Amino acid sequence: MSSNIVAMDAAPTAIDGERMTAPAPAAKPRRRRPGGFTPYALLVPSLVILIAIVGWPLFQLIIMSFQKFGRAQVFGAPPEFVWFDNYTKILTDPTFWQVVARSLAFAAVCVVLTMVLGTLIALMMMRLGKFFRLLLTVGLLLAWAMPALTATIVWGWIFDTDYGVINNVLVNLFGLTDFTQHSWLINPLSFFLVAAVVVIWGAVPFVAFTVYAGLTQVPDEVLEAAQLDGTSYVQRFRFIIVPYLRSIFVVVIILQVIWDLRVFTQIFALQGIGGIKEQTNVLGTYIYSVSIAGGEYGTGGAIAVIVVILLMAISIYYVRQTIKEEDL
Repeated sequence: MSSNIVAMDAAPTAIDGERMTAPAPAAKPRRRRPGGFTPYALLVPSLVILIAIVGWPLFQLIIMSFQKFGRAQVFGAPPEFVWFDNYTKILTDPTFWQVVARSLAFAAVCVVLTMVLGTLIALMMMRLGKFFRLLLTVGLLLAWAMPALTATIVWGWIFDTDYGVINNVLVNLFGLTDFTQHSWLINPLSFFLVAAVVVIWGAVPFVAFTVYAGLTQVPDEVLEAAQLDGTSYVQRFRFIIVPYLRSIFVVVIILQVIWDLRVFTQIFALQGIGGIKEQTNVLGTYIYSVSIAGGEYGTGGAIAVIVVILLMAISIYYVRQTIKEEDL
């Protein structure tokens, strides 16, 4: 009996001699985003402000990069369009490529050291007691809150030729008489050593706090299970913590690359204290020296546009990685 019922259910039935077919599946209703048009409407004021503050000056910068724009044009002379001559002049200038290579190398060193030190500090904060963790947090916040110019002046005093703490320690405690009145900023290599110390000192707190926030979300049960299995701390960090914090590491590294490629204040201030500009320029200070100090605003605009394109490429990659992590 049951087999007959199954057969009847499976086979098409006929009523009044007409064959009945299964009804077509109903079309799925179109999925609408929650909120409708409201989220886009709320973005309009921010977009208007962004276009006014960033978009219009950027448009003016692009126009200027195609013009012969110098000090005479600042005082009212009409600019002359030279189109791609400024870009050709820059891209065929060996000095520009030296500055690009110097900027990329400096950013790479700062990013690597910042990430390593920030991650180590975050791991240390996980193991410290409440009092010492609070003390370390206050110290990091003070370093992070100090303006870049103020921090550079302080570090400039520390590395001062005559009264610097570093020279006194090296000479009096370690007996290194070669560092008597040693000038750290004259030599380009030691100049960038001091600059890296200033930049890393101000950037480590952000990395430490961000990684520490991610570490608090790693399940303790997983770490305890791995420890019971006999894994070392390095193995737990490599195979458990790093996969959990991969998205955080990607975002922080990209942000550090963008910030370190845009560094200006620290380098400019150290050059004013005693550095040689021609040998220590990075992209930010090179644009300043060509446009503001040199009076070639069109050429400086072309360099700035190239830097904007480079930073936009990195930013687009950052946005894509962020969206990818959100979709997972």
